[in-house]
Amino acid sequence: MTALAGRVLAGVVLLAAFAAGVVGLLVVAFDLQIEFAGNGMRPLFSFGAPEAHYAALEADRNDSAAAPSAAAEAATSENRATPAVPEHDAVWTDFRGPHRDGLYTETPIRTDWPAEGLEPLWSGPIGGGYASFVIADGLAFTIEQRRDEEVVAAYDVDSGAERWTHAWPAHFRETLGGPGPRATPTWHDGRVYALGATGRFVCLDASTGAVLWERDILADGGAANLPWAMSGAPLVVDDVVVVQPGGRDWSVAAYDRLTGDVAWHVLDDVQGYTSPMLATLGGIRQVVVVTAERAAGLRPADGALLWEYPWTVPVVPNIAQPLVINDTRLFLSAGYGKGAALVELTPAGSRLTAATVWESNRMKNKFSSSVLIDGYIYGLDNSILACIDAATGELRWKGGRYGYGQLLAAGDHLVVLTERGDLVLVRATPDGHDEVAGFRAIEGKTWNVPAMAGGRILVRNARQMAAFDLSP
Repeated sequence: MTALAGRVLAGVVLLAAFAAGVVGLLVVAFDLQIEFAGNGMRPLFSFGAPEAHYAALEADRNDSAAAPSAAAEAATSENRATPAVPEHDAVWTDFRGPHRDGLYTETPIRTDWPAEGLEPLWSGPIGGGYASFVIADGLAFTIEQRRDEEVVAAYDVDSGAERWTHAWPAHFRETLGGPGPRATPTWHDGRVYALGATGRFVCLDASTGAVLWERDILADGGAANLPWAMSGAPLVVDDVVVVQPGGRDWSVAAYDRLTGDVAWHVLDDVQGYTSPMLATLGGIRQVVVVTAERAAGLRPADGALLWEYPWTVPVVPNIAQPLVINDTRLFLSAGYGKGAALVELTPAGSRLTAATVWESNRMKNKFSSSVLIDGYIYGLDNSILACIDAATGELRWKGGRYGYGQLLAAGDHLVVLTERGDLVLVRATPDGHDEVAGFRAIEGKTWNVPAMAGGRILVRNARQMAAFDLSP
């Protein structure tokens, strides 16, 4: 290397270090976020103004606390000892719904959305992060970032008023994704199981927020955090709750759901950003996980490996959820150029064998996950909505740019929450892209999955939350 080349290289390194320092300062001081939108688009830079946002959030919560609900005012010293029977039986207990498949089947939904959009039932500010809501017993639960604390919060599903919070010191932030927890809480049998971005795992009383037990899953597994933090929603199966800490022999772990004691831990894989799910495939009930290295089925009682299928992504560990197609077939998808595969699971003694049915590059789920309606898979191929035949992998159509948003299925329609915060209704048909209606629901980058229960849809991002009535 010549002296001139050496000086040029040193200058480039120095300039890169200076730029990195400036970016780091902007991230810490002004909540700078960089969004790579893909498809050849230039990265987007945004500033969060966190102090103003937190001040507005705190003022909103103080106002809510100053105005007790009618139910609270009705409580007297004579009847407080007897808990009220919840009027709501609508439930959306898990990430992407009760079965983690993105399907809303509770009631029909309204499809004649007005041109001006739907008026929110309620809306307001919320803390940072990418968790979704879960809904049960008239409350909507989520986890969010408020200053230097992670906060599990319960909101009244009718009014949006905050009912209780539980917080602990933690502040994960990352330039591309921004600050805040990622994993959606889980509701089960009167308890909320919430996982923070840095591994804090708590079990709370769903009616009061009181701590029943807590763990640190990264410490338990001796694992390092992921670059974009812990993201998998806890899964309750029988007497255990399953999470994915990572670490040697701790890729997947189960804790006693009542006590928090360790029940079992297995596999040596780096953890993924996916959430475990319960499914029956090949006649065997199992916990399906997608780590950074493979998809696999585990026996709920002890974590024994039932089958495995290699599934790696070039850039980051897996993000998209697997999708059960039928009793023997599982759909996998990933972005970053990976594509999709349909896997057939067949009995082989006490285990199952996994074989590829088809592979395709026509459905690349990056941040979102697909849904299944009448034999067709609908999902975001990177940022464009697409439909493929579940049996063959054939692309039926592709159209509609929604960014790295999220989608749910309701009846014969798709409800898409775009990356920019629009709610869009799309007819689910293999015949072509048919957008019915859409409107701006919340402002700002939106990667959070919507939640639906009782004919309502709840949406949030790192700054705003809102509820809309989709009842016919």
